[in-house]
Amino acid sequence: MSHRTPAYCVFVAVVALSSIGCASDPSSPSGGGSTPQLTAPALDTPADDEQLTTLRPTLVVRNGSSNQNGTRTYEFQVSTSSSFASVALSRGGVAENASGRTSFVVDSDLQSTTRYYWRSRVSQGSSNSEWTAAGRFRTKVVGYNNPRELFDPLVAGETIGTIFGAHTWVSGEGLRLTSRTSYVQYALPATVAAGEFSMEIKGVAPGGPIGKPRLFSMLNGTGRLDLSKYQMNVQYRGTQGNPDNCIAFKAVWGDEDVKLEPELHERMADIRLLDPSRWYYFQATWDALTFRLIVREDGPAGREIYNRAKTSPPGYGPYAPTPHYAYLGANEAALGGEDGTVPNITIRHVWLSDKARPTSIGSAFRVQ
Repeated sequence: MSHRTPAYCVFVAVVALSSIGCASDPSSPSGGGSTPQLTAPALDTPADDEQLTTLRPTLVVRNGSSNQNGTRTYEFQVSTSSSFASVALSRGGVAENASGRTSFVVDSDLQSTTRYYWRSRVSQGSSNSEWTAAGRFRTKVVGYNNPRELFDPLVAGETIGTIFGAHTWVSGEGLRLTSRTSYVQYALPATVAAGEFSMEIKGVAPGGPIGKPRLFSMLNGTGRLDLSKYQMNVQYRGTQGNPDNCIAFKAVWGDEDVKLEPELHERMADIRLLDPSRWYYFQATWDALTFRLIVREDGPAGREIYNRAKTSPPGYGPYAPTPHYAYLGANEAALGGEDGTVPNITIRHVWLSDKARPTSIGSAFRVQ
């Protein structure tokens, strides 16, 4: 007896296997499951290095393409680094818009006064295109004064502080305090018992007014700086400055007997003939015991030209002014004291916080 498989059985088996092989996921691209060949999108808006008036920009690309039909989505990345070594924001799954341009609205505030880089790519199934070349934009120039974090750009003709005395806005540069009795006052919402107060300053020149005029300061209120038991001030001393043209500071740690300041031999070593046409970055930091001042040329990443710290004796501190007020310049000359503000200094990018200054903040106004 023959055991050959009937022809119709072979036919049925082949049809069944063919049906199984042709089954497909309706969401997959057409083409039997082969890998799509994707072309990257192209950046559309914002224009490269555009200065924006928002902290939540809309990023638009011209759509990429594929050699297959099917659903396509887009991924957007934003970073303060052109290499995208760290990513501030990443959003995938943005559906392609049939108009030929796909957009993504940043859904949380980015850091103000900052140059960001952005890029995008298209995805289909498990395949991704190459990233676009990086684009750039600059976020809105705006300051804020939040509990334990203040930033005041000062480069757009406005301040979040209160200005006293003669002053001038220097276009694209910052606020110029033009006299010993000029200053800016910030009322902080909360005491910063340890932190950083830093800024960029231009116009500091040798041979200034007599004494110990101030660049910036802090104290516990709105009274005279020189009478406060919680004063901090940074100085560029003028004629008869003991010695002239030295960088110095003074921090009183809640007790008139605890004054953290350089001694005469240290001040003699700290004479600096600063260039009034150059920007200098002044960074004051403090904790429960120590006050430190660092000065750099040409911004936060520049060459260090001064670094000195003083530590309080045991049993004193912390530095805890209540209420906590910060000043650009100083108020005592305007209120009957002696030294006041270094005149004709221009200030920008003021930072005061219990956190270190982000390296990217203020980058919107740095040459790239």
